[in-house]
Amino acid sequence: MKDNKKKILIVGNSANTHAICSEFSKYEFIEKIYIAPGNSATAEIGENLDIRPDSVSELLDFAMENAIDLTVVTDESAIKADISTLFQQNGQLIFAPSAQSAMAAISKSFGKKLFYKLHINTPRFGIFEKSQLALEYIKKSDYPLVIRTDESSSGRDRQVCNTYQTASVFIEDLFLSGAKKILLEDFVYGHEFIYYIITDGYHFLPLTACANYKFMSDGNGGLLTPGMGAFCPDYKLSYEVQMSLLENVAAPIIENLSRKGTPYLGIIGIEGVLKDDGSYSILELKPFLSDHDCQAVLNLLEDNLYVLFEACAIGSFADDYEFLRVSDSASVSCVLSSGKLKDSVIKGIDLLDDDICVNHFSTKRNEFFEYLTTGDRAIVLTKTSSTLTRARELLYENIDVINFSGKKYRKDICKFTD
Repeated sequence: MKDNKKKILIVGNSANTHAICSEFSKYEFIEKIYIAPGNSATAEIGENLDIRPDSVSELLDFAMENAIDLTVVTDESAIKADISTLFQQNGQLIFAPSAQSAMAAISKSFGKKLFYKLHINTPRFGIFEKSQLALEYIKKSDYPLVIRTDESSSGRDRQVCNTYQTASVFIEDLFLSGAKKILLEDFVYGHEFIYYIITDGYHFLPLTACANYKFMSDGNGGLLTPGMGAFCPDYKLSYEVQMSLLENVAAPIIENLSRKGTPYLGIIGIEGVLKDDGSYSILELKPFLSDHDCQAVLNLLEDNLYVLFEACAIGSFADDYEFLRVSDSASVSCVLSSGKLKDSVIKGIDLLDDDICVNHFSTKRNEFFEYLTTGDRAIVLTKTSSTLTRARELLYENIDVINFSGKKYRKDICKFTD
């Protein structure tokens, strides 16, 4: 393969895009990496394109004109715009699910209905398209209550509410800001995790399990975010629990989608909560590796990423892979956020240890080639070591080196590991 140079197109612009881009850059047989649209950090690795992720026809034209060998999609809006079907219909190799197969991961209400149909344990929920009906529902609800939009958005689209008053205000705000549908569900106490599998739509294999830190502040306080940190492997998920997730969650979902003629090609994240009694509750699905844990997962995967994704895309996955080679090492990741503050220079990146991975969300660069914050999550740092304890220790030593205005991060990620 090294004599057969490859061209890659990666569709996305966030931290998981940067992580995937960095991984492909390690392979000598990769001739060129294009990123659409990419971010300030991916521009240092490949060539950013001025094409929106959901402009799928324009992306197809580019792929065909530039003889792209494989397209990898990290962006949910591109999946929703059905880039996979369009590319496949035009003979372009792509690693991404079709919009129809990914609907359970894109639409939270669709996912909840699928869980209910397949008898997958999930918190009690309600789906509403009118604020008045939602307000009636929460009068009789138990608290805390999780409220979120049906589809993920770049804004503040989720909140855990402890009282009827805060819940009613947030519901009205969501509908006033344009939400067409919202999901209300009981809050589940326990250890949050995300379990990743990779599949060609028929055959599937586990990647790894990650402990999932979604709240902004230590001790699961503050705002509910898409993710503030992770560690993997998740030692709290026993072998029995992971086998149950494969047999009772992953397998029914994959079989249901393939039986309906919409096989899922790509990576699925199964997000859930492990309760104190050892049982688990499934919250939602993710259509790719998340921003805050992507690098941590990739650091443990020893198989060639290009060969793996290509096998899924061409249909040889079941023949080529009986299992995935995963390192015995451990990874810890932590997101650094600037809150509402923008345009602050991120200092210290050049002083980090060489083996610290830094992935960028939507930072930008000034005329001095310094990275600037743009508000909200800025960068995610990942350290991989022989043990979780050592990885955590070295990660936080390096976090202290980074400075910018409004710097916020969780200090308790992987804090209680042995």
